[in-house]
Amino acid sequence: MILTKRQLNRTYLQRQLLTTPDGEPDPRPVDEIVAHLVAVQAQEVDAPYVGLWTRTRRARHEDLVEALTDRRVVRAGLLRRTQHLTTGTDYRWLRPMLKQRLGAGGLSPFAKEFAGLDIADIGAAGRDILRGQAMTRPKLAKALGERFPGRKGIALAWVVQFQENLVHPPPSGVWRRRGHVTCALAEDWLGGPMEQRPDVWTLLRRYLASCGPASVADLQNWSGMKRLRDDVEAHRHRLRVHRDERGQELFDLPDLPVCGGDEEPPVRFLPEFDNLVLSHEDRTRIIADEDRAKVCPGYSMVHPTFLVDGFVAGIWSVTAEALTVSPFRRLTDDDAASVLAEAGRLKAFLQVDVTVRLDQS
Repeated sequence: MILTKRQLNRTYLQRQLLTTPDGEPDPRPVDEIVAHLVAVQAQEVDAPYVGLWTRTRRARHEDLVEALTDRRVVRAGLLRRTQHLTTGTDYRWLRPMLKQRLGAGGLSPFAKEFAGLDIADIGAAGRDILRGQAMTRPKLAKALGERFPGRKGIALAWVVQFQENLVHPPPSGVWRRRGHVTCALAEDWLGGPMEQRPDVWTLLRRYLASCGPASVADLQNWSGMKRLRDDVEAHRHRLRVHRDERGQELFDLPDLPVCGGDEEPPVRFLPEFDNLVLSHEDRTRIIADEDRAKVCPGYSMVHPTFLVDGFVAGIWSVTAEALTVSPFRRLTDDDAASVLAEAGRLKAFLQVDVTVRLDQS
């Protein structure tokens, strides 16, 4: 079956909970929403609050704070080695899988500081220091510096984060909270061991449920893992296979519906780094190629965006004076009115007393 770009767009919005078949918000609690999405970008502390609000239309700040505090949801370095939220249950299989597949990559900036040391020894020292307690990264760095005299402790702390199963419990991740990141051993925080043999089928099935239909390259782009072709091929018999208009093979779960493409999605605002614009190698189902550089101007930045007719139509920002909405192309009067109305709802959720401004210059 050949799927059009609009079919892929509408299906993606529905699986990302940005639309629902009956038009009603998803009623599930915040940890179940996070579970559906597998992992929610959390590089910027407040971003996941906005991302969950825009998907549920009713999430309160305290809902996520409570989920983090009672350990239903955890914050940690996960997909693409970046900060994400995931459920405590999913962390137990997702982190070991990523660790096995990604190895010790990402440590090159700190190589000089641990040259001549065994990173397994650094990891073991970190575990010994953290056992039974949570501490800020600077405190962990200081303790590691004492264990390894002459080395920069903060570099060693990053080695521990890459090498060991660490989560960042509250106050890290709390709405509007800034400051040093707190670290704890995941086994201590979650009260149990990690899975020893996580199955790629779990990863593939969960990814397709929230991001499919998708190619192998899309799965690799989302997860940060490479060389997954053979893993997917091993499960081909369990999957439905589509193609896009360019002939690219797309895999999907056989029991999930695909939208017709003529649905009319509402305007939605997304936070910085939202996975909606990062979860595929071919992102044309959500953003035009000519607009990607405006949203992702560099490796370490993904601007907040808004959707009109299901596609990224511009970016937005908040200063002390205004919530400014900047379309990439001039909006029709009707679309402009819908964007301003949704921006007003976003302003209320952000709890900011500023002017909402549409910049169509």
